Amino acid sequence: MILVRHGQSLFNVHYARTRRDPGIPDPPLTEEGRRQARCLAEELRGEGVRRLIASPYTRALETASIIAELLELPLTVEVSVREHAAFVCDIGTPARELAQRWPALRFDHIEDPWWPPLDETEAALRARAQAFRRAMCEIADWREVAVVSHWGFIRALTGVELANCQSHRFDPTGPG
Repeated sequence: MILVRHGQSLFNVHYARTRRDPGIPDPPLTEEGRRQARCLAEELRGEGVRRLIASPYTRALETASIIAELLELPLTVEVSVREHAAFVCDIGTPARELAQRWPALRFDHIEDPWWPPLDETEAALRARAQAFRRAMCEIADWREVAVVSHWGFIRALTGVELANCQSHRFDPTGPG
């Protein structure tokens, strides 16, 4: 599978400059983040991706929606690939509001609030990442899936720290 970190968000811009939480719940992408998503879609063309899975955070949904549209891929929303809840940006948007913004996507399987309190432990994050890894091993088409997620989740799953809109090929059946 290919793991993708979402494009640059408003949080990323402020946090990179100040190293402090700017207090923006569920921030959207910046114009640069949208550009990054378009560029990544072109990079993924020809990589054998047949479907996308995305976190329900706005920044991930926007990134995945751009990729899905450009590559004509189906997109599903999966709560387990959400970010490590540590900053105000990790306060999500209720599923009913997300469904209004993305009417073509299903959110009826998501219970609100779908995001945890802002004190998720590293152990809980690692356990969630490993549960996702085990679930992906059970599906036949994992090689054809791209997962649009977040820095903390991808780090917990792989040990790799990705910049905005970077991707990383990952074998969930491998060691580790």
